[in-house]
Amino acid sequence: MRILLFTGKGGVGKSTLAAATACASAAAGHRTLVLSTDAAHSLADALDVPATGEPSEAAPNLWVQHVNAQERFERSWADIQGYLLSVLDVAGVDPVAAEELTVIPGAEEVLALLEVRAQAQSGEWDVLVVDCAPTAETLRLLALPEALGWYMTRVLPVERRVVKALKPVLTRAAGVPMPGDSVFDAIERLHAELDDVRAVLTGPETSVRLVLTPESVVLAEARRAYTFLTLFGYTVDAAIVNRVFPDGGADPWRTTWVEAQARVLEDAADSFAGLDLWTSVYRASEPVGREELLDLARQVYGDTDPLASGPAHPAMSVRSTAGGRVLSLPLPLAAQDDVRLARKGDELVVSVASYRRLLTLPSGLARHRVAGARVHDGQLQVRFTEPTTPTTSEETT
Repeated sequence: MRILLFTGKGGVGKSTLAAATACASAAAGHRTLVLSTDAAHSLADALDVPATGEPSEAAPNLWVQHVNAQERFERSWADIQGYLLSVLDVAGVDPVAAEELTVIPGAEEVLALLEVRAQAQSGEWDVLVVDCAPTAETLRLLALPEALGWYMTRVLPVERRVVKALKPVLTRAAGVPMPGDSVFDAIERLHAELDDVRAVLTGPETSVRLVLTPESVVLAEARRAYTFLTLFGYTVDAAIVNRVFPDGGADPWRTTWVEAQARVLEDAADSFAGLDLWTSVYRASEPVGREELLDLARQVYGDTDPLASGPAHPAMSVRSTAGGRVLSLPLPLAAQDDVRLARKGDELVVSVASYRRLLTLPSGLARHRVAGARVHDGQLQVRFTEPTTPTTSEETT
């Protein structure tokens, strides 16, 4: 099945464009589900239909769903929350306050991704269109499965063994209940589910579309999102510039806006070179309802297939050179000064601004040492050479 994720800075019209794309997909005869993981939930407003926590039919071949994050939270977090509540109870925390303290900020949004996975694996749909949360929240969510995976493989097994061995002693000494197998099982189950989410969202049939308006601040955020999404292995295939003033008219105020937007559009074309770049004119009225959204989709996509994948980007690769080997990782629009590397055992830690990814090195590079790195032509290139001395536990580049 085809999966499209729409994200962008809040207020740029991503929900409307996600709804328009879903309408075009349904009109072409594909069984299409458009769902929202954004807590604001504007999809039903754009389609002018009611929506619930389960898929409801909005038009022929088109279903809409506002993911009930609270329901997902209660289903997946119950065992973990129960243990945390027992700890807070021993500590004398008021039950109402304890209930609030055991709800981790952002957990509901994270668990909403599980509904995306469930629908993608249900076999009911040809096309899944996801209206994601605004950019910053989306980046945090999409980075989580891999980060949790690192914890699960390296920290949790040791922690589980320690607690199992010392549980009687720790419980008597601290007076606080230690987590049982059900808690660890719940964490492992959550990790497995989120790992499936990542597999689905980084698969060959999934891509992200960045929605922005022709403003320099919005473009700057979209550029960063492009870099960070690629860092974590997600495919961005297109950018849609929304609310572009049409040419013409003698009004000085409008002329100034047209000229300013034209400069941003030029920068956007340079920034997203190699991606599909579509524009949507600032319409005379807000597009609401199926017919208006279909008209918007025709205007944005023209004669192209709105479901078509954009140009493929190279994945992480390793090539041999005369002096050793070079690992290349796509990192579009990143400046060399923004990138930091650290080598820890068989892992390469790549940091770009405030985002960090831990890459397990291919077996052929595990014994090599880092000899240098550069950002060139939209890629991070890391040079490795055969070790002349035993590798240290950590190298920083």
